[in-house]
Amino acid sequence: MLFAREGAKVLLVDITEERAAETMEMIQAEGGVASTAQADVTKAADCERMVETCIERYGRLDILDNNVGISRRGTVVEVSEEDWDHIMAVNVKTIVMASKFAIPRMMEAGGGSIINISSIAGLRAHSSTPYTASKAAVIGLTISMAADHGPDGIRTNCIAPGLVYTPMVAPRMDDDLRQIRSSSAPLRTEGTAWDVGNAALFLASDEARWVNGVVLPVDAGLVATSPVTYQTLGQQVRV
Repeated sequence: MLFAREGAKVLLVDITEERAAETMEMIQAEGGVASTAQADVTKAADCERMVETCIERYGRLDILDNNVGISRRGTVVEVSEEDWDHIMAVNVKTIVMASKFAIPRMMEAGGGSIINISSIAGLRAHSSTPYTASKAAVIGLTISMAADHGPDGIRTNCIAPGLVYTPMVAPRMDDDLRQIRSSSAPLRTEGTAWDVGNAALFLASDEARWVNGVVLPVDAGLVATSPVTYQTLGQQVRV
C-alpha cells in the first residue's frame, strides 16, 4: 500500500490470488493503481510469467520486493529433509528465481531496486535453525547481487525485521507474550508490518540512490543487545 501511495503501479503476487485481491482492493479504494497475479514463486516458469505480466500491464519494472517466507522449528537433528528443502525453496530460491527474470527487464529500463526480506534471525541465533540458515543465505545473496548488478544501475538491499507483530504470529500471541517481545529491544515498543514497509519504501526510493548491498535491521535495536537475550527470548515465546 505504501508504494501505491507514492504513485507506484503495483503488481501483487500470491500463490492464492484471492489474498492478493484483498490488498488490491484496499489500494484501489485509496485511488491507487494495482492488479494481481497468481504465481508459485518457487517455480522458474511462474517467476518468468510474473515479470512478463508486469511488463505487459505497466510497461516496465523498476522495483522488486522479495518478501516471501516461512519457518519451521527445530535443530539440524530434528528437521526433516522435506522441511529443510521447502524452507530453502520458499525463503531463498524464490529470490533467485524472481530476480533472475526481473533483472534483465530492469536493465532495459536503465536500473532498478531489489529489496530482499531477511530477518534478524539471519544475524544471530534463533529457535529455528532451518529458518536462521535460510535468512542468513538471503543476506549473502543480497550482498552478491549488489556487487553483481550494481554496475547495471540495479541496487539490491536487504531488510532484517525483528519481532514484528503481524497477522501470521497473532494467533499464538497473548498480551503477556506481546509484552515480552516489545520489552526485549531497547526502544521497548512493538513493531508492525508498516515499520518494515516504510524501510522498504525508503530503499526503493530515489533518496536511497547511493544505498546498495545494505542489511538494514528494523528491530527497535534488538541486534544491538546481547545474543543471549535473543536466544532466551526465543525459548520463552518461540519466536
